[in-house]
Amino acid sequence: MPVRKSEAEWIGTIENGKGTMRVSDGSYKERYSHSSRFKDGMGSNPEELIAAAHAGCYSMALSDQLEKANYMPQKINTQAEVTFDTTGQGPSISSIKLNCKANVPGINRDDFLRFAEAAKADCPVSKALTGTEITLKAILI
Repeated sequence: MPVRKSEAEWIGTIENGKGTMRVSDGSYKERYSHSSRFKDGMGSNPEELIAAAHAGCYSMALSDQLEKANYMPQKINTQAEVTFDTTGQGPSISSIKLNCKANVPGINRDDFLRFAEAAKADCPVSKALTGTEITLKAILI
């Protein structure tokens, strides 16, 4: 069973500090700060990485669901919108909206939507984020 690793380093106070996040193979390394997380400053943030992971995982899960039913998707594009709520009792991820557009020859809309919902439930990242409201808008193109 593979184990995936990433690393983050933070230097300084939360408002004036800075940090970097990176994956173990070095293919991704980005700086982050209070400004990039709580405002629109330069750099990345943990929520953006969660969005990328969820979009990638969901696209693969949908491809798997479709292939197992003998449909061959030509293209699946998923955007994930993570809402980072700072108004409650401390920062939290309050919701994730998946927006998927897929080109799947030979499938009807109802079957596609059924597979799209099943993929949302089957995606390992969705399973890991079960405490978060996850919605899906799926469009067959």
